[in-house]
Amino acid sequence: MTLTELKYIVAVAREKHFGRAAEACYVSQPTLSVAIKKLEEELDVKIFERSAGEVSVTSLGEEIVRQAQSVRQAQSVLEQASEIKEIAKRGKDPLSGVLTLGVIYTIGPYLLPDLVRNSINMTPQMPLMLQENFTVKLLEMLRTGEIDCAIMAEPFPDTGLALAPLYDEPFMAAVPSAHPLAQKTSVSTIDLKNETMLLLGAGHCFRDHVLEVCPEFARYASNSEGIRRTFEGSSLETIKYMVAAGMGVTLVPRLSVPEEALATTERRRRVDEPHIRYLPIHEADGIPPPTRRVVLAWRRSFTRYEAIAALRNAVYASPLPGVQRLSE
Repeated sequence: MTLTELKYIVAVAREKHFGRAAEACYVSQPTLSVAIKKLEEELDVKIFERSAGEVSVTSLGEEIVRQAQSVRQAQSVLEQASEIKEIAKRGKDPLSGVLTLGVIYTIGPYLLPDLVRNSINMTPQMPLMLQENFTVKLLEMLRTGEIDCAIMAEPFPDTGLALAPLYDEPFMAAVPSAHPLAQKTSVSTIDLKNETMLLLGAGHCFRDHVLEVCPEFARYASNSEGIRRTFEGSSLETIKYMVAAGMGVTLVPRLSVPEEALATTERRRRVDEPHIRYLPIHEADGIPPPTRRVVLAWRRSFTRYEAIAALRNAVYASPLPGVQRLSE
């Protein structure tokens, strides 16, 4: 007999239907049915009468269901009591216990490998529970307490969160290696304005950042003519493949650029992305090179400040090539 089996019989007694009970328990109907049959065989009693129209509880089954409800309530109390102990433990040691961290899609793949490794080495008692999502969703999850903190790129709506700046990250241009711009040592946003720009899909804040520094693409991305001038991808890595295929150019954050791709021309022939050339962006006509500020955000009511400080230390222990660290 297991708590899961008791959960299933309580659900069936409530729903009077195996299918609806399975949905309520987030399992398939065969899984639920097999578990209940196993329990009936173990107890050697019939808990439910099954008919074509509905499911009814036997007289003996009603007593079993009532007891199962009591057991589940007791289990809930025990779980809540255990959580109280965990809360008290975290109060004594803020670095003890899981820290739930949200990260936007255009930061996660490039920062997390080093960040997680550093966190394990520096604070093994504080495992990171990770959540990748869009900025707007992470802000909502912060507000509701689903996550403890988030690493995002400004700007975003002022929601009264506490913020700690982490680094300023420059953008780089990614162009096909056969493109005329690939012969340059750097480009400006003016050089890119007549190119086919590859953009992330709606919802990605990095898309908005690109449209800010290349505003001429905003009108193309929102009308029928734009179909011929812009293409959208679901991730930066997908867009890089499109660049390699010669479909256009794009802007990428510095941390997404493989270090070996910035090597000399002779060495670049041997790297994983031989069909892409990454170029720094220089100022032109008073337009500064585009950058984004990456920050760590958390609710002001979150009391584990030492955990936030430890997370920042893990970020700063990462290589972070090409970015400007804002504090240590």
